[in-house]
Amino acid sequence: MAGTTAPSTQPVLDERGVDFNTLFDVPEGYEVKLWAQTPDLYNPTNIDIDARGRVWVSEGVNYRETWREHHTMHHPAGDRVMILEDRDGDGYCDSSKVFVQEKDLVAPLGVAVLGDKTIVSCSPSLIIYDNAGDKASNREIFLTGFGGRDHDHGLHSVVGGLDGKLYFNTGNDGPHEVTDKSGWHLHSGSSYVYGPTGNTGNRKSDDGRVWTGGLALRVDADGKHLTPLAHNFRNCFEIARDAFGNLWQSDNDDDGNRSVREAWVMEGGNYGYFSADGTREWPADKRPGQSTLTAHWHQDDPGVMPLGDNTGAGGPTGVVVYEGGLLPKGFMGCMFDCDAGRNCVWVHRPVADGAGFRLERSTLIKIKDFPKEQLESDPKLARLNWFRPSDVAIGTDGAIYVADWYDPGVGGHDTKDLECRGRIFRIAPKGDHSKAPKIDFGSIDGQIAALNSPAVNVRYVAANKLAEGGEKSVAKLLAAFAGGDSICRARIIWVLSRCGDAGVGVVGKMLKGDEAARLTAFRALREVMPDVMPMAEQLASDPSPAIRREVAISLRDVPIEKCESTLVKLAEGFDGHDRFYLEAYGLACDRKEEAIYPILAEKFGGADPLVWSAKMAAFAWRLHPMAALEALSARAASEGLPAEARRQSLDAIAFINDPRAAEAMMKLASSAPPDTRQLADWWCKNRASNDWKTYPAMKPIVAAATEKPDAATTRRSADRLIVLDKSAAKMDRERAVRRLAADKDGASVLIGMAVEGVFPAEFKLAVAEQLSHNPDLGVRALASQYFPRQTRSGTPLPPISELAKIKGDAERGHAVFAGQTASCVRCHKFNGEGKDVGPDLTAIRTKYARLDLLDNILNPSANIAFGYEPWIVKVKSGEVYSGFIVADGESVVIKESTGELRTLGKDQIVLRKKQALSIMPDNIALGLSAQDLADVAEFLLTAPVKK
Repeated sequence: MAGTTAPSTQPVLDERGVDFNTLFDVPEGYEVKLWAQTPDLYNPTNIDIDARGRVWVSEGVNYRETWREHHTMHHPAGDRVMILEDRDGDGYCDSSKVFVQEKDLVAPLGVAVLGDKTIVSCSPSLIIYDNAGDKASNREIFLTGFGGRDHDHGLHSVVGGLDGKLYFNTGNDGPHEVTDKSGWHLHSGSSYVYGPTGNTGNRKSDDGRVWTGGLALRVDADGKHLTPLAHNFRNCFEIARDAFGNLWQSDNDDDGNRSVREAWVMEGGNYGYFSADGTREWPADKRPGQSTLTAHWHQDDPGVMPLGDNTGAGGPTGVVVYEGGLLPKGFMGCMFDCDAGRNCVWVHRPVADGAGFRLERSTLIKIKDFPKEQLESDPKLARLNWFRPSDVAIGTDGAIYVADWYDPGVGGHDTKDLECRGRIFRIAPKGDHSKAPKIDFGSIDGQIAALNSPAVNVRYVAANKLAEGGEKSVAKLLAAFAGGDSICRARIIWVLSRCGDAGVGVVGKMLKGDEAARLTAFRALREVMPDVMPMAEQLASDPSPAIRREVAISLRDVPIEKCESTLVKLAEGFDGHDRFYLEAYGLACDRKEEAIYPILAEKFGGADPLVWSAKMAAFAWRLHPMAALEALSARAASEGLPAEARRQSLDAIAFINDPRAAEAMMKLASSAPPDTRQLADWWCKNRASNDWKTYPAMKPIVAAATEKPDAATTRRSADRLIVLDKSAAKMDRERAVRRLAADKDGASVLIGMAVEGVFPAEFKLAVAEQLSHNPDLGVRALASQYFPRQTRSGTPLPPISELAKIKGDAERGHAVFAGQTASCVRCHKFNGEGKDVGPDLTAIRTKYARLDLLDNILNPSANIAFGYEPWIVKVKSGEVYSGFIVADGESVVIKESTGELRTLGKDQIVLRKKQALSIMPDNIALGLSAQDLADVAEFLLTAPVKK
């Protein structure tokens, strides 16, 4: 094996002789072949393909310091970026060499080869290297300050745009505190894992706006003009840009909620994972009657973009847009997106839908659905079946390359493949032996040919070379434009806009071309023209809703006095229903809502709000200015309007941050029609815990939430003082300890004392038995971290490998799942049965095989799902609460293990500490037998799943 490889004490699993077409479903007429495997690479997190057709791989061998000691493989010198090549053209990698290896590289999640520069994404930094001679040199920290170190919710890969700019994204493990090369500051305050002092929401960047959650970003090639393009994602793993300037990405849900999505990314869009200020997760804002999917992405909130295509459960990773290669033309323009949780690469075809897109889904490559009995009886087949795609790229040869993380399960906190192996597959027509073409960047003709390379970052280099040629490139670009298809023409428009006055003049004429040309030309000219208004006025009445959408987006920072007439024209083009258009229009009116609303009301509303058109009602909902409060209140209270219209008006009122809106909502909570009244009451309680907390109308609700401790609380506080009083009689202290242990809420007080480190060690055994029988399973699990665990059965369990061989009964497993012993339904849902405290387990079979499922049941703290890290919170009254923090602003909302949301004033909290132990009890606390466990596993893996 040529080049440098990592040492391993394990035998290499050589799969070159395997016919993978028997394992995968692929498009008819195509085949999948193994192109590279360990030891040429380990744990591939991302791939890119250079102008020579070589595959660059970023590795994550040292991923997750917390469990690294369990791995056979480790890179003491740091993680690596590898260069893989098929030198002899036989369809298999025969050269593997290290480009860079550094201790500061801890699980880098991205690599981009941009000509003579290579950018590695490794939170907290984007790092640029010169790559001459395939060795890293002149290391530069390009941008730094991103959250997510050693975390897959951190900084992801860069892709070069034909506009010469760099595009990338980052997950929601903030905060992101970044200063670009021109001194512009990004302050993204929300953090996925709340810190010990809480989350700082409402943090404004230098543009005066609040950007929260995961971010899609753009920056100039010199590191200046860092620009958030969209925000409020959970974990957008990679971003892709097509020839027309559209951005595409996937986004992971909270584990178990079947809310994974693939989406078109609109500039300026809020994609709804957190509340708009970044202080609340979706469980804190879930309204009565809302589905999990709708609540998960705040889809009923004004100012939030449509979610895109919901693919259910999964673990989305890398994406690319296919714009040429060896696949049929029917794939052109499709997004290929990896889903490590579903063992597949999806195909999403964008179809214009008003001002946005709908996505039609199919599959590029997927592991075949083998019977579970066959996988469990054939360990070799099961291991070959460990396909967890982490990225997909198009080679210069036109083939599809898929990186495989290779593991039996998928999840950020744990892996089972302790040797960190990896694979790369090549998908092409059967019998294809295409070679990487030679690319000539030295001539204009060669650069134009490279502009149409299937490899995205090769196109970026070609566009830059052509732009450097300036007006010398224009004539040949126009000749290529005349003979090209729509994708080729779009690429040329971007380049022409960068070729000086002559090129800009040509692009200006394309504003009168076909729809694709007009759209691309407007986008390209926005980046080089100092004043957008002449173009905006020209296109504000364009027949294409997509072009009017782009005009609307361009007006976001234009003062009302300069764009009022254009805003009215754009409003005339709204059909009253297109959510994409409405959100773009809302961006156009950003900070201009109060000024534009009276104009819209006069033109589209009329004197009586009860007879508003769908258009006017939508404008009032999306803009929700104070000026609309009276009309919205009238609509919310009207029994003559459909319930949906009343709810829409109520929701709009809830987003008006003014004391008068709070007063109006309180009135509606007591006088509106019954169905509206219930929602208004919910809104009052919700808003009293955040933006409306200080408003006079909310005082009764706030007071009720912070009322004086009741007698039981007072008694628990007194017992706590007795336990801590070393001068008191030991008998009295022990009695106080036992009273607290016997009290459901008193048990939390004891746990809180242990967290603080003040619980007297001599009493631990005295209360351990009582705590192990607490009716709250979450309390039992947390108590086991600080007090000796008590088993319910003296019979030891067999090893997990033996447990997995026990034949289970799904019907009995359901009885255990829903019964009193395990009481799984107290925290988990399956097919809609149970509570949504912990992850929904309906789709757990897509993430774990039997062996790994049993391991997670027996060792729940080894792999706590993101967003389900438990916290202990103590308040001044002495009460202690445990659960998940789902909102963290002036008020802190805890979702307890009962499912109840507990709102606490931030100023009342005296202690908060994240726990390393899951609130899901392990088998010692559950008291399940080996057969019980086998039955539960059988139920979760085989019971029919409702759609």
